[in-house]
Amino acid sequence: MKPRALTLIAALLLLPVTLCAAAEMRFPPPDFQTGYSLPDLNPDTPPTASSNGVPDAIVLFIALSITTWLVFKSRSRRGLFIMTIFSLGYFGFYRTGCICPVGSTQNVMAAVLVPDVGVSVAVLSFFVMPLLFSLFFGRVFCASVCPLGAMQELVAIAPIRISPALDRALGLGRYLYLGLAVLGVATGAGFFICRWDPFVGIYRMGHSYGMLLAGVVILVLGVFVARPYCRFLCPYGILLGWMSKFSKWHLDIPPSPCVSCRLCENSCPYNAIDMPTPQHLVQDPKIGKRRVRLLVLASPFMIALGAAAGYLMHEPLSRMHPTVEMSERIALEDLGAITVDNLESRTFRAAKQTTAELHAEAISIRGRFKTGGAWLGGFMALIICLKLVGLSTVPKLDVYTPHKETCFSCGRCYPYCPVEAVPKRA
Repeated sequence: MKPRALTLIAALLLLPVTLCAAAEMRFPPPDFQTGYSLPDLNPDTPPTASSNGVPDAIVLFIALSITTWLVFKSRSRRGLFIMTIFSLGYFGFYRTGCICPVGSTQNVMAAVLVPDVGVSVAVLSFFVMPLLFSLFFGRVFCASVCPLGAMQELVAIAPIRISPALDRALGLGRYLYLGLAVLGVATGAGFFICRWDPFVGIYRMGHSYGMLLAGVVILVLGVFVARPYCRFLCPYGILLGWMSKFSKWHLDIPPSPCVSCRLCENSCPYNAIDMPTPQHLVQDPKIGKRRVRLLVLASPFMIALGAAAGYLMHEPLSRMHPTVEMSERIALEDLGAITVDNLESRTFRAAKQTTAELHAEAISIRGRFKTGGAWLGGFMALIICLKLVGLSTVPKLDVYTPHKETCFSCGRCYPYCPVEAVPKRA
């Protein structure tokens, strides 16, 4: 491994150790007076492991299994913290962020949407394995195994809670990103998740200036707004959340009956804890039912409007395709609007393809983006409708409960629970 890589790894690993007191506790921990003591929380380069990825899949399975044990049996925030450091070092810097379950989403999309494109067993295992664990145990992959989440978790030293409404609104960015990723694969525009990965440049010690800057900005923002990429951008997190929503087992805040002290609510910077249902909603459920009926009636019109908006956006969306981008540049150069050519345009002019053929191909691609843009707009409108329906159907809760879809199973709430602090009787 290069010396500069070792230096950066050492710096990242020492940072959470030196700042661990501020990093883990958003406010002074409660004194339960029970004898309980709080945990001492102390493709620019090729992959370095074997090409078939089987050893990495085995490591992923072991890491997921250990994390599941730490979440459910050990209930150790310190153990999850150590696993986070391991994942950052192995899946992040050693494996340079590849193979990554987040990026593998595109490979699976390509196998489904593009003829004659397959997916290797290793890549498929990286895509499926965290989803299966989420289906049974919740988002344990996000807890401390994902290298993207690991880096953000370690820099979240002073997280604040943003309003739930803003959190939900920003969370729509994940669905837009997922829709764009599907659109990119279906139209041949490229693998946007890998192209726009803000952390791969840090893991591989090199990337475009823009993406390196984006990674730094997200990490700086992540000091105060915990895991901004995971919460507002990660497309794979949507699939994990869907699986976790139906998980058979899931992290519970207290190991025995909740006493409604609200300490766990304030400890979670992710707005991932559902509060007891307000009494007025319990007494008058007709309000929610009326909203649901109105939303169901309005949904077809909203989806149609979204599809129309996506269709009209096909022109700027198509510019994400390199052929369309090249066609427009060549046209501007021929008109004299651009007087300085670049490497790409010189390469094209030296090739056998004519300008007319290039423009014809670009027109065909724009046609695909008309259809894809309509699907993307309709998808986003459908998601908004479903979110509004979800807000109108309030489940009856008597205690503070982790929200299965958004909870990262990170264990930050463990040290704040007074029931957790009570020694277990034999």
